[in-house]
Amino acid sequence: MKTDAKKKGKTAAKVVPADIPLMDEDHIEVLGARVHNLKNIDVRIPRDKLVVITGLSGSGKSSLAFDTIHAEGQRRYIETFNAYARQFLGGIERPDVDLITGLSPVIAIEQKTISRNPRSTVGTITEIYDLLRLLYARVADAYSYVTGEPMVRYTEKQIVDLVMNEYDGKDVLILAPIIRGRKGHYRELFEQFLRQGFLRARVDGKVVDLTTRPRLDRYKVHDIELVIDRLKVKEADRKRLTETCATAVKYGKGNLMVVDTKADQARYLSRNLMCPTSGIAYEEPEPNLFSFNSPYGACPRCSGLGQVTEVALDKIIPDRSKSVKRGGIVPLGAYKNTWVFKQIEAALGAHGHDLNTPLEEIDEAVLMSLLNGMDEPLKVTSNIGLSDRTVQFEGIIPFILAQAEEGPKTAQKWAQSFTHMVTCPECKGSRLKKTALFFRLDGRNIHELAFMSIAELHTFMSGLLERLDEKKALIAREAVKEITARSGFLLDVGLDYLMLDRSARTLSGGEAQRIRLATQIGSQLTGVLYILDEPSIGLHQRDDKRLISSLRNLRDGGNSVLVVEHDKEMMLSADHLIDIGPGAGVHGGRIVAQGHPKELAAGDSTTAKYLRNELRIAVPKQRRKGTGERLFLYGASGNNLKNVDVDFPLGKFICVTGVSGSGKSTLIGDTLYPILSKHFYRSDAHPLPYTSIKGLEHIDKVIEVDQSPIGRTPRSNPATYTGLFDHIRELYAQLPSAKIRGYKAGRFSFNTPGGRCETCKGAGVRVIEMNFLPDVSVPCETCRGKRFDRETLEVRYKGKSIADTLAMPVEEAMLHFADIPFIAIKLKTLLDVGLGYVTLGQSSTTLSGGEAQRIKLATELSKRDTGSTFYILDEPTTGLHFEDVQQLINVLDRLVDHGNTVLVIEHNLDMVKVADHVIDMGPEGGGGGGQVVARGTPEDVVLMGRGHTFPYLQQELN
Repeated sequence: MKTDAKKKGKTAAKVVPADIPLMDEDHIEVLGARVHNLKNIDVRIPRDKLVVITGLSGSGKSSLAFDTIHAEGQRRYIETFNAYARQFLGGIERPDVDLITGLSPVIAIEQKTISRNPRSTVGTITEIYDLLRLLYARVADAYSYVTGEPMVRYTEKQIVDLVMNEYDGKDVLILAPIIRGRKGHYRELFEQFLRQGFLRARVDGKVVDLTTRPRLDRYKVHDIELVIDRLKVKEADRKRLTETCATAVKYGKGNLMVVDTKADQARYLSRNLMCPTSGIAYEEPEPNLFSFNSPYGACPRCSGLGQVTEVALDKIIPDRSKSVKRGGIVPLGAYKNTWVFKQIEAALGAHGHDLNTPLEEIDEAVLMSLLNGMDEPLKVTSNIGLSDRTVQFEGIIPFILAQAEEGPKTAQKWAQSFTHMVTCPECKGSRLKKTALFFRLDGRNIHELAFMSIAELHTFMSGLLERLDEKKALIAREAVKEITARSGFLLDVGLDYLMLDRSARTLSGGEAQRIRLATQIGSQLTGVLYILDEPSIGLHQRDDKRLISSLRNLRDGGNSVLVVEHDKEMMLSADHLIDIGPGAGVHGGRIVAQGHPKELAAGDSTTAKYLRNELRIAVPKQRRKGTGERLFLYGASGNNLKNVDVDFPLGKFICVTGVSGSGKSTLIGDTLYPILSKHFYRSDAHPLPYTSIKGLEHIDKVIEVDQSPIGRTPRSNPATYTGLFDHIRELYAQLPSAKIRGYKAGRFSFNTPGGRCETCKGAGVRVIEMNFLPDVSVPCETCRGKRFDRETLEVRYKGKSIADTLAMPVEEAMLHFADIPFIAIKLKTLLDVGLGYVTLGQSSTTLSGGEAQRIKLATELSKRDTGSTFYILDEPTTGLHFEDVQQLINVLDRLVDHGNTVLVIEHNLDMVKVADHVIDMGPEGGGGGGQVVARGTPEDVVLMGRGHTFPYLQQELN
């Protein structure tokens, strides 16, 4: 709807005009929205349509969609709770809006809903893995992990019949297996058997008389079976055999052994799943046997994490030319007169060495006993007149591992400097115990299915019922149907390359959001308003149409879909487009235009001009030549990479492209960056496998600017992250009113006692913990959200207190602090990356991934570059309007023009077409990717005609 210019700055609630109906079943009506920078706007959003809200970054899109419409939907939901439940919620504030009508139940699908739990995987959050566990528990075939044979099970009647048929006329022993492969003397066990009336047992293959009280070596491994009966098998004694077998099964916990006394051959029989050759038995499979989050199914070594902590020997002994005394063993440090050095000295002395012997001259076996501990007791001589002591030396590595797992935080941090995570050697990363991996469905265990891509799993499941026998197919039908449907929804949103085993922590915001979208499509709700925040993030143009189709399916199911988006394809595919602007921050917050995309494209707004190509990001007339030097990476083979050799021309703007899952992040984020980080900063980063790298001498540092949050608590904000707040606090401490009161810079920190509000400890809000709902934050009643006490707020610069400064947008702060060079320089870089609308004190938890990345970029820009820096950015155009992308390109161009190299992983074609060098990965995602399909200038990539990027790039260049 139009917005009257006279209403600018107006904050009072307005009267609803009589000619506007209070309820319109076809529209959601928002009247007088004033949240954040919204200028008292009215807007009508058609229901049961795909509606896209667009506009410059910071123009007010999220304020309308999430902070107004979604917030009001949430408030109305909580109002439906009874009074008892509501009293625990405190005051849920109504958004600053006059009236919202026609609102359905609201579900927000945001980017910030990624679980950081290492146990959370794609399989668990989509619930496909839960269905697989059920499927395996009910229809999988069990195999012996000793012999590989199919496991068998019998009823007691079948056991008796089998013994009668196979051993007819033979003398046999019927035994109950009690102990298998365990140490001990078992005196109490033998006494118990005697009291129960049993006279014989078979110990390690020999029958012994229990009345002689047999003595076993407690340090040796034993197999013990109880002799239930000795008889000749014949039909006349069937009743006796039946009773004997029943007793054997009872004491053997479902298992028994039949031994032919003449041939001395044993055969195992069981009511449980059992190996007919080795006799090992499995418990009846239940879904929790296949769960790595359950103690019944998790690998005992890694507790279901798939990784274990391992000590890095090169960190403990980096220089073998040193002796122990000179600090050759880093965790011990240089020699001190302490008990541990006395033990080390005694251990070395026993082998003819001392503390001054260089480590390279000490036998490897002796060195390993120092690191891993000694089996024999160690005699330590005292030099202060006390008697010698005999101790068990535990070793340096076991001590480090114990501190890493159970020590206090400081000890854990110390121990972690000598350790790294490696794949669990017992489960090989499958997370499950051995028995779970020997249940197979159509020849595959559950980990092999979890390790497939979604596309491969969907194909496997689609034909599974035809490959099962009739009985199993009947049992599996519903579970297979549900798995096929859910994997199909994931395919529809372009996630065919993901594996169920992929950790949720490694998902991008866009991937996590599309997983939630697929889950919602699968739930098949109707009459719901879905609000999405840039679902196209991280998606290649090829997959855009699939995503749009999924959103239309959601709409066609009787739902309203509201999408905050900058993607051109998404805008043109909408039923209704709303453009908010005209600028960002205080210059935005108005409805510039709305209507069908074709109608809007005919208007005068900035968005309209880009949609009809009147405005566009220009292709550079000439590509940079670079420095002439190159960085060569050979044999990269991590994840799905196919032994990739690739070179990066230095002094250029490089773009790495390719469909989702093609290996871009593996090549750059998991291989190249860790190599450079380890080389320049000696970091603990562990690059994925590669053969070699050449050309490192041509660069002097590497900087990665990713989309991870700039802080995990509400206390972190752009001012603190960039270091800007330190300069601002110093400025306030220099003011006359602060000096008179004796205030130092620390007085103006909300993180330390002194000047902060002690009621909320400087947070500005109080968090009310909820038992069954997310925690609720309410403004502090003492400082009213200002974070500081009254005395601190009385110190003012140009009429503004420290709290007022934190509430300023960057753009306003730039004018306010124009005379203070140190502050103005940092503010200018924030402004240059398009963050003029962000307030200095905005909580880091409310920033999008793209905003967090641009704050990091601004922080790096404010530092002096060397002219030989290698910058790595991952999708920096996230959350950017066409106009903002142009601004970002200008900033990156400035870096490259200074001689630096900028490498960007990107799908945005406006960014790709201005690059000097493009590396296109593919051709497909997952197993079908992992290769460099094209490289060179954008024009070269188009001419090669390989992969999925070139046709879209060709359109842009033309």
